[in-house]
Amino acid sequence: MGEKQRNVSAGKQIAAINADYVRSIERQENRKKAKKVRLFRRLAVFGIMSLALVGFLVSTLIHSNQTLEEKSLQKEKVSEELAKVQEEQEMLKLQISKLNDDEYIGKLLRKEYFLSEEGEIIFTLPDNKEK
Repeated sequence: MGEKQRNVSAGKQIAAINADYVRSIERQENRKKAKKVRLFRRLAVFGIMSLALVGFLVSTLIHSNQTLEEKSLQKEKVSEELAKVQEEQEMLKLQISKLNDDEYIGKLLRKEYFLSEEGEIIFTLPDNKEK
């Protein structure tokens, strides 16, 4: 029985060494798994943040394009209004230059207020609307 006890006690010692080795291996594997989980979490957070940033940039780009389109339409309308106002300004300048001419003023007074020069007779014709 002495040999059996030695083998048993030696087996216990080997089992204890094996158990420590196995535990250390398990700890290493657990650390590797934990590292992988942390890596996966970091990558997931980075991916989500990247997608959020890309989404923000795309929405900003779309909004900028819409604003640019609105501004270009507004510019076209304002350009048309400017052309009309410039045309009206030219007409008013022409009318001002005509109003400085005495002959034009006399013609205008005769037409609008039925004034006449000496020796002229004014005839009025009925409008077509009155018929």
